[in-house]
Amino acid sequence: MLRIDPIEGFQLLDATDLKQAEIQLRQHILVGQVYDSFMASIVKLTFMEKLPYDYEVYIVTAAGSKDERIRKIPLVDLDREAEVNNLTTVYIPPVKEETILYKDFYKLREIIAELRGPNGCPWDLKQTHESLKKYLIEEAYEVIEAIQENDIDHLVEELGDVMLQILLHAQIGEDDGYFSIEDVIEGLSAKMVRRHPHVFGDKVAETAEDVVKNWQEIKQEEKGAKQESILDEVGKALPNLVRAFELQRKAAKVGFDWPDASGAWEKLTEEIQEFKDEISINKSSEAALKEFGDILFAFINVARFYNINPDEALFMTNQKFINRFCFIEQKVKKSGKAFEEYTLEELDFYWEEAKKAGY
Repeated sequence: MLRIDPIEGFQLLDATDLKQAEIQLRQHILVGQVYDSFMASIVKLTFMEKLPYDYEVYIVTAAGSKDERIRKIPLVDLDREAEVNNLTTVYIPPVKEETILYKDFYKLREIIAELRGPNGCPWDLKQTHESLKKYLIEEAYEVIEAIQENDIDHLVEELGDVMLQILLHAQIGEDDGYFSIEDVIEGLSAKMVRRHPHVFGDKVAETAEDVVKNWQEIKQEEKGAKQESILDEVGKALPNLVRAFELQRKAAKVGFDWPDASGAWEKLTEEIQEFKDEISINKSSEAALKEFGDILFAFINVARFYNINPDEALFMTNQKFINRFCFIEQKVKKSGKAFEEYTLEELDFYWEEAKKAGY
């Protein structure tokens, strides 16, 4: 007899309809319908996503009868048991070890709440929505870096850092009595269903373009009041390089655009000349600053015609510069000389060497 107390919390699950998201590891779990090795394998594989392979579980056969049998085995051996039959129930005891629960979303919530609690971390306790803004931007860019590097382990880590920022904002909202992470999730779930009527309703969308069109129409309906400008949809807090790209893209959708890239190139040439003219008069004038901004804006427009994301392009160039400059630093260090002792030509020779080496 298992002798478990239901008051401690328990789940009765069906092996034929087992959903990982519904599993509560802190409760007693009874899984029925484990009538053959195939179903036992499903149970094993589902729980091994959350539990160690050697976690001890119980096979209960003919529970409550005079023929009742209970055997304790490692989870990994669950589908190797010959005793599994149509009278079999699998019992998984509650998890007590904290580290096993680290995959549990609500365990993460508890950790964040504790960090913000009375005996929590002084740094976390002093944070506000305002103070955390820069970290969210930094972490988002580090996700992009991991994607660019095609580094899955790095991507997992950086996505976790973005999630940390979201949970911190949600915890601050809960501490202040305004909202919780459940409110965030509820709002997102409702939005995804509402804006995908071709999946959750009866609307038809055969292409990705149809989906985007539907999304924008539904988004406009939700906002209610008519927008004063289509450019209002472009976020004001976006990095300026990204914002310029999005502003141009929005304007192009309604026909405010060059017929082809040649017009964009001509505009770029014009802006460069205007900057040269202005800078020859006054190097530090506000007019020169504005003319330089016009060059950047025109260059971003050129990139758009070639389906080049300027932010990604600049990111890649930054990384390339870092790699090649680090190569130069290594060469200088090995030589035993100081940077100041090198001529620009000598350093440029190392730069060209770095290029040839694929940096």
